[in-house]
Amino acid sequence: MSSKDITVGKATSDDVDAIAQFNIAMANETEDLALDRSTVRAGVRGVLNANDSGFYLVARSGHQAIGSLLITYEWSDWRNGNLWWIQSVYVVPSSRGQGIFRLLYEKVVSLAKSANGVRGIRLYVEKDNLNAQAVYQRLGMEETAYRVFETMF
Repeated sequence: MSSKDITVGKATSDDVDAIAQFNIAMANETEDLALDRSTVRAGVRGVLNANDSGFYLVARSGHQAIGSLLITYEWSDWRNGNLWWIQSVYVVPSSRGQGIFRLLYEKVVSLAKSANGVRGIRLYVEKDNLNAQAVYQRLGMEETAYRVFETMF
């Protein structure tokens, strides 16, 4: 498979099962976490049904989904615009190392630059996921001084 044979576009309702499976696999691979399939499917449908939440991009080889990511929005009062957060990145193992994430990322950048009021792109990565960090740095992303804290319910 060559990256020229790959297409990247916004997800549709036909992609719910593939994206849900990608999210489940990613959580298992990166955090050894077993997610509830019905909850994840509902979460994916929630994004697809509410454009104000964000959107998914899907990379395809032919009609087969081989990767995806989620964009969510964060309003920045400091910048008077939105930051786009890349989340839920997944590429099927057999397609890794072939530039699929690069294609997804380039599509994000293109969409962000053409959208009104987008001030930047961010993502978070597991601190021990050195392979992903190297990919992000090769694409020109820079590590920030921020740490993420959370309270989950």
